[in-house]
Formats: sequence, structure tokens, C-alpha cells
Amino acid sequence: MEKVKKLFRTTGTKQGAFSVGATAVVIAIVVVANLIIGQLPEKYRNIDVSSTKIYEISDTSRDLLKGLNQDVTMTVLAVKDETDDRITTFLSKYAGLSGKIKVKWVDPVLHPSALTQYNAGENSIVVSCEDTGKSTTVSFSDIIVQDMSSYYYTGSASESGFDGEGQLTSAVNYVTSDVRETIYRTSGHGESAFSTTISDLMTKNNYNVSELNMMMSEIPDDCDLLLMYAPATDLSSDEKTMVESYLGAGGKMMILLGDTNATELPNLSAIMKAYGMEPVDGYIADTQRSYQGNAYFIFPQLSVSGDLAKGISSGMVLLGNAHGMSLVDAARDSVSTSSFMDTSNGGYAVTEDGQTQGTYTLGAVATESISSDDADSQSADGADSGNADSTETAESRLTVITSASLIDPQITDTFTTLENTTLFMNAVTANFDGVQNISIEPKSLSVEYNTVQHAGLFSLLVIFGVPAVLLIGGFVVWFRRRKA
Repeated sequence: MEKVKKLFRTTGTKQGAFSVGATAVVIAIVVVANLIIGQLPEKYRNIDVSSTKIYEISDTSRDLLKGLNQDVTMTVLAVKDETDDRITTFLSKYAGLSGKIKVKWVDPVLHPSALTQYNAGENSIVVSCEDTGKSTTVSFSDIIVQDMSSYYYTGSASESGFDGEGQLTSAVNYVTSDVRETIYRTSGHGESAFSTTISDLMTKNNYNVSELNMMMSEIPDDCDLLLMYAPATDLSSDEKTMVESYLGAGGKMMILLGDTNATELPNLSAIMKAYGMEPVDGYIADTQRSYQGNAYFIFPQLSVSGDLAKGISSGMVLLGNAHGMSLVDAARDSVSTSSFMDTSNGGYAVTEDGQTQGTYTLGAVATESISSDDADSQSADGADSGNADSTETAESRLTVITSASLIDPQITDTFTTLENTTLFMNAVTANFDGVQNISIEPKSLSVEYNTVQHAGLFSLLVIFGVPAVLLIGGFVVWFRRRKA
């Protein structure tokens, strides 16, 4: 017994006992901390460490959820334990931003009648609002986007994007809002078609986009915005008169010029000039704000505010082969015209005959307040009856962007960090009262590689210098301890 007592009195034994005790305390702390953290809501337990921040929720969605007045239910028709963790995690984070959102999981295996009840398929989310009586369905395949183009090369589709925020925010906005704007996109003048990206953003914003050929029918009464995208030929005289009447009655129109210069489209050019925008000949180059020295690919100077500035942070927008305008006096004093996109003072209008330096407008908005007297308040000869209360006021709006490349997929899909699509959707949304741009693009799931494209002195120092210092320092310490 005395030998055992002496054994526990040695220095080595005391240090060992202390180490065991400290280890036990640390393990106990870890266990207790895990128990406490495990009781926290899931939205606080999940930390976004993904390279593309797929769980990061933008201010656009946060503002929408913060302003919710109606209760929204998200019924998930899926087996929770078998659902992709990314969807489960995002749902918990998203719903945690508002007390008005309730997430309910329904197992379609245990309750197969639920698919019929909700008129939806398995692995989908039914977003509904009892107050408005509206509902819509978001499929898991809409959230985790597959790149089907890779199927033709590899035999299997790869994941290209995560669209949880875009799909859910659009669904919440749809079921809680009674507003659905109608956009008519003109046809019959060689116009271009929207890319898949732009069509998806229009759908997310709950815009109803239809095609209109003004040679076949007049502009409908429910037209909230007339959009002309990259026309190759001019309006006819009748179409010009129709557009002028539409704008004169408080209508909204948006024009994106294509390769054809507006000066080659005299009727369209006349409409623009009446609203204070005079097209200039040639293509626009900018020697000061260009992409990698190519003066015809321009980073314009933005001067946006209000609805146009929503979500714009970097101000980086790229235009290629743009035409230009000069702001002039409008046909009427009641028209107010302002520019929101310009070249630098190193801009040039380049034609076959030469080039003219100057600052050129690449995007502008013209507005006009239109007052109209009610027909009952006027006499047959148009004299005002004096009933001021019958006067109604509307605002006409003409938006012109001088390059259709603003939403060209060769730019928007290649340079995903640019804000081309945000500016375009803001320009569309600015035509509608009480509507905000809530269209959010998917976050990329592409693999990111850490590569050194230009190994300068600093790169060489990080790659070779730091490891060498650590190795030499470790060797010196080992050598000294060995001699001691």
C-alpha cells in the first residue's frame, strides 16, 4: 500500500492525473455545449461556409419578408430525411426571417392523398396564402438547377445553380400580391427574343409577357408596358401614330436599340426626339471606360436613383456595340428627360466618315404628366365644363437604352458579377407604381478552383517563401532540442 501511495506522489503521476482531469473537463464542456446548441433553432445552427454563399439571403428578400402582412404557408411534399440538405437548410433560414411564414412537412409516402389535395407532385413546395386565396408550386428541380447541356457530352446532367431564394421570394410575392403587370413585347420589326435568363426573371417578378404585332392589332387597354427589343426595321406610319397616341394617353414604353441605328429608323427616331432624345450616327466607343482596351465594349457611367438604383452596388454594367444619343429640347415643355447611363468624356461616335468626340447618352428616361378631362365634364365642342374634380392625371414614360447587349446572354451569362440584368429589371419595374424588382438570379454551383494566373513576386513568396521559412524554423528548433 505504501508503494502505491508513493507511486501517486511522483511528479509524472501528478502531471498525468492533471492531464486526465483537464481532458475530462474539456470533454464535459464540449458535451454540454453541444446539448445547448442542439436546442437552438435550426436557422442559428447552420453556418454558410459554401464558396458561393448559397444560403445568403439578399436585402430584396429580407425587405419583402419584413413587410409581410399576411400569413404564408410553405407545405413541403417530401420525406424530410431524404431531402437534399441544401434545400432543408435554406428553408429553415428563409422561414426564420419572418414570423408570418410557416413551414409544414408532409410525407407523401405516408399521406399519398396529399399530392391530390395540393395538386402538386412529390418533392415540391406549395406556397399558399389563405388571405388572398392564391397558391403556387415550386419544384425541387427549380431550386437545384441542372445543366442539361452537359448531358450531351458526359451522359449525366450536372448541377449548375441554386435558386432557393429566387424561387421562394417570387412565390411569396405572387401569393401575397394582387398586382400582376402585363407587358407587350412588339414583333414584326425583326426584334430579338428574350434569353432564358431574362424570361425567368420576368416570370419571377410575376410579369405577364405577351407578344404584340401592331400591324395586326392595336395596343390593348391592359398594356402596362410596351417593350421593343432590338428592332431591325422601322415602325410604319400607322404604328408610329398608334405609339404616339398610347404615350399621349399616359402609356409606358421601353426601347432597347439593336445593331440598327435609330437614325436609320426615322419613325422610331422621331418618337425619341419628341421626348428629348436625339440619336447620333455610328457606334459609340469609349477610350477611358472600356473592357480590356476594346473601346467598343463600354462600362458606362451610371447615375441612377430611386427604383433604378435598387440592388445596384458595384455599378459595373457592360455594353457592346452601343449606339448613342444626345439630350435635346423635347417637343413639349411638359416633357422631362434625364440620363441614367453615359460614356465618359472620352467617348466617340464612330462612322465610316470619321469620329466625333464627346459625352454620349446610352440610357435615358423621359416622363410627362398627362391631364385629361372626363368626357362627361366636357361639351360636344370640347369646352371645359368647369368640373375640376373630373380631371385625371397620368404619367407617360419613355425609356431608351441604346444597346440590346445589356441583356445579351453572351454578356450576362459570361460575366455573372456584372449588374446588367439588375439594371434592366429595375428599368422595367420603374414603369409600375407600387411594384419592386424582386427577381433574383440563381447562385452558381460550379466548382471554383484556386489558380495563380500571374505568378508575381508576392505569389512566389506565398507559395515557396512561407513554407521554406516554416521548415527552416522547425529544423532549427528540433536541432537545438536534440543537442540539449
